[in-house]
Formats: sequence, C-alpha cells, structure tokens
Amino acid sequence: MGKHILEEGKKCLQCKKPACKAGCPINTAIPEMIKLLLDGNIQMAGEMLFKNNPLSVICSLVCPHEKQCEGHCILNKKSTPVQISSIENYISDYNLDIMNLKPIKRLNRNIAIIGSGPAGITIAFMLALKGYNITIFEAHDKIGGVLRYGIPEFRLPKRILERLKDQLLKLGVKIRPNTVIGPVLTIEELFRDGYDALFIGTGVWKPKKMNIKGESLGHVHYAIDYLKNPEVYELGEKVCIVGAGNVAMDVARTALRKGVKEVYIMYRKGFEEMSARKDEVEYAKIDGVKFELYKEPIEFTSDGVIYVETKDNNHENDESQNKDNEVKQLFQCDAIIVSVSQGPRSNIVSTTKGIELNQYGLIITDEYGRTTREGVFASGDVVTGAKTVVEAVKVSKEVSEIIHQYVEEKRG
Repeated sequence: MGKHILEEGKKCLQCKKPACKAGCPINTAIPEMIKLLLDGNIQMAGEMLFKNNPLSVICSLVCPHEKQCEGHCILNKKSTPVQISSIENYISDYNLDIMNLKPIKRLNRNIAIIGSGPAGITIAFMLALKGYNITIFEAHDKIGGVLRYGIPEFRLPKRILERLKDQLLKLGVKIRPNTVIGPVLTIEELFRDGYDALFIGTGVWKPKKMNIKGESLGHVHYAIDYLKNPEVYELGEKVCIVGAGNVAMDVARTALRKGVKEVYIMYRKGFEEMSARKDEVEYAKIDGVKFELYKEPIEFTSDGVIYVETKDNNHENDESQNKDNEVKQLFQCDAIIVSVSQGPRSNIVSTTKGIELNQYGLIITDEYGRTTREGVFASGDVVTGAKTVVEAVKVSKEVSEIIHQYVEEKRG
C-alpha cells in the first residue's frame, strides 16, 4: 500500500457529522470507508463503495473533489484536506477485479439500455444486481460513452472501462456494440421484442456550431469529435481552440501530447469567467497551453482565426460596439478546434412518437426519470445537458429504483 494513502487515512478526524460526506453528491460514507481501510477491511470498504456508486473507481479520478468531498473536509480550515479521492481510488481499484457480484435473484424481466455512458452503466449494474436481464445498445464499438470517447487517457485510463465491462458480462449483461437505436431498430421494435422498460442514456454528442463564416473549412474541427479519436487528425504545428470549458482544456492537453508544438485557447473573456475548473486551467498551463483572452472569433479562414478584441485599454468589457466597426485581426494557425458546448442527437426521438423534448433538444423527464412515453426512462446528459459523472450516477441510481417499481407493478 502506498505510504501516502496510509498517511492520508490517518489524518481523518472521523467527524460525527462529516462535512465531506455532505459535500459528496451521492453521500459516500467517507469516514466509514477510511476506518474500514485502516482496520484491514479493504474488501468490505470496496463493496460499500460499489454498492453506493458502481462508478466509484472512475469518480475518484474525475470528480471535482476540490468542490465536493475534499472541499468540505474540516481540515481545510487550518491545513490541507484529506486526499479522499486517492484513498477511494486505491480501495475501488483494488476491489474492481475481485468482487464477486451476483444478482439477488433471477427475474424474468427484460430491460433495454440505450447508451453505455455513466448513466447507462450505472443503471445496468443496479438492475442486473436485482436480477433483470439487461441488454445494452451502444452506438460505438466499445462501451463507456463520454468516459471513453470524451475524457482523455491521461485523465481516465480506458483499461478501467474494460474491467467494468468484465463485471457486467459476469452478471449476464448482453452488449450490442455498433448499434444505433432509431434509424434501424426502433423503440417500437424493442417493446415488440419483449422489453419491459427502456432506458435512454445517449449523452450529448452533437457539437454546437458557432455559425460563423469558414466553419466548414477542412482545417476546422469540433472538440467532441476530436476527443473520440485524436490519432486520425492532422492538425499541423499550431492549433487554436475556441472555448474555455473543461472539454477545451482536455482537447488542448491532448493535442500537445499528440505532437502539436503550439496550442492556444482563444476566449472572449478572462480567466475568472472560464467555465473550466481552475485546476484544469492550471494543468493546461503546466502542460504548455497558451491563452489568447478577450478575443472573439468572427470568421475562420485558411490562414487562421479572424477576431475582434472584447476588452479595451481600460480593461473593461465593451459590448456596445458594433463588431462590423471594430478592428479585425488575424490569429494565424494551422488548425482550429471549436469547443463551445454540445447537445443531443435526434436518432431516437426523430423515429419515435411520444417522447417530448425541451427547447434545447434534451429529453423531458419528471424528477424520477420518467419520459412522456410510458415505459421509457432517461437520465444523464441527454436530460440535463453536459454535467459531471457523479451527477449522472446520483440521478441514475434513483431512476433504476423507479424502473424496478414500474416493471414490478406492470407485471404484477
């Protein structure tokens, strides 16, 4: 065991009212987890973590811990918090391959899960452990959704997803890769073939356009597409990324790791207004990413990005000016990657009756994940827009219980 894990565990004060637990979106029993580890009960700690969060091994790596468990640790007031994420990852990683997961009982009930991102995997584990026959329909060749195709390897090793897949297979879960529900197989056909309920967790894979001239040029790409398979892109030596969210930081750091010599992030505001986590911005700086702030792109050309300044010499935003009258400048680069959010695709809803969407194209559900069509449930980014992994897990745990209740009542 790593020495620092022991040292961090011993720092825990075992608070009677642990603020760290309250700060965790899924109320992980952190003091209990640490006590079990220090008492030599690592497997019991791992089982407790998995039961509460099947994606514990992933959340321990990608959660914004500084805002959640670690950010609420009482030790923050006078020193540094317990590195809860490192302890949780050690325990979850240790247990992932040796857990002996078995259904409570076998039910003659069939559930279709469309999409295998955080929401889909969580639902699959929860319902498979109850005894349901689960089939996952995945549009890509491997499971994981945004975990595999939206988070870089250096932040989340993809081997973890293969290990989770092995556990799903041991539980009897069937996986149909390269299968898009909607264009070929429809919701109606799934119900026809005996599925008692359907869950949609297809995420947000449609890039948001900037709708400016030059967006269709050959050296302009979209962030969410780039992260799926960076190896196939020829970006040249100098890249400009438009946008300043966490995805933009991931793209920038990935591009540097793939051999791009100069990577710049262009953003129309300053560091304080960036939606990216502060630590992600700092890591980007450490990796060598440069920032072009207070610059708003108005056109893409073969030579680079034409932009206008959004901050005057007095360091104040001046949004009253007409961009047509502002001084236009060129930022030269070999490739441009647009990273200004993304939304859901319409593969399912365009071929299905009864599933209503909101103004952003996201699936409308009630607080329990029920869509406007009976027997169809949804959660995760396809409902909320892009959120954190742990938020998808939290809601999906609740939705799995509602699906269970629905099927039991339906079957009597």
